[in-house]
Amino acid sequence: MGYILCIETSTTNCSVSLAKEEKLIAFKEDYDTKYSHAERLHKYIDTVIKEAALSYKDLSAIAVSKGPGSYTGLRIGVSTAKGLCYALDIPLISVPTLHSLSMQVAPAGDHIIVPMIDARRMEVYSSVFSSTYVQIRETKAEILTQDSFSDYLENSNVYFIGNGVEKFSAICKNDNAVFIQNALPSSKEMAVLSHLKFMEKDFEDVTYFEPYYLKDFVTG
Repeated sequence: MGYILCIETSTTNCSVSLAKEEKLIAFKEDYDTKYSHAERLHKYIDTVIKEAALSYKDLSAIAVSKGPGSYTGLRIGVSTAKGLCYALDIPLISVPTLHSLSMQVAPAGDHIIVPMIDARRMEVYSSVFSSTYVQIRETKAEILTQDSFSDYLENSNVYFIGNGVEKFSAICKNDNAVFIQNALPSSKEMAVLSHLKFMEKDFEDVTYFEPYYLKDFVTG
């Protein structure tokens, strides 16, 4: 197989990488506090392709983070990915944002991983994964309380990761909770997941594919 271009724009992190057979070849991202995707995404795509000494014709597929996350960020990422797929006549692969985010937690025995993305006020988009990155609870939008995820916290360490962690760490006092601060979804972790989907020919319909917004439009 050839190269897969991975695009992540679900939060303020504008992130682009190039991968081949699960291996990262080139990478560019900007951990900014403001949304800069419209200005930087295409520049970053050009940068990683040039760094790898490739051309757009060398790409075998485009992978995009499907959400949940920022409505505007997801829309820009998906629109860009679909445009490239149309122009190059190559497949579109969607990667669940929370799944790739969970893979930033290094394996460390038997534990639970809860990736969470800020959804304003005390609400987050979250899911639950095993230590081997298998999803064990569906993705949903939920309002955080001090008792959130108590069933998981009773029996094992739970690693919370994402930009929703700050608000939960302020109210959760369980000793089994481990908070990974300042982490955002990145295109780096999309390499493995997009490769698996490519091998399975698990492609999206470029015409009809839409991001997984999960809830109604919220600006930013």
